[in-house]
Amino acid sequence: DGHGLLLRRSSSSTHFAGQWEWPGGKTDRGEDFITALRREVTEETGLAVDFTGFAGANCFEMERLHVVCLCMEARVAGGTLTLSGEHDAAEWVQLTDLPKWDIAPNSRSLVLEYVAKKAHEA
Repeated sequence: DGHGLLLRRSSSSTHFAGQWEWPGGKTDRGEDFITALRREVTEETGLAVDFTGFAGANCFEMERLHVVCLCMEARVAGGTLTLSGEHDAAEWVQLTDLPKWDIAPNSRSLVLEYVAKKAHEA
């Protein structure tokens, strides 16, 4: 509906404390991407989601790791927004307003590319 959920990394976060990001996380050994993403979104937000499309991808280096980040579009299918200890705030943000937010640097370019893509589709 033209909005995205941003989560603010808690002050106890090792990386990017106080900055905003989309829900997500890493796969566990043997776990496929969609299963991992559903699990991570639920763990971080309490929400169940249905994936509706591909949002984009990027990669970055982090602690001697090469991280590939795949992002999906989704809609809420159930649950109640409840934050895990990883985040201390959540905001539903109009997509066109995302560039104004302090997005964590590992995903900022992806977020900005997504906003531009959605503006072009409109």
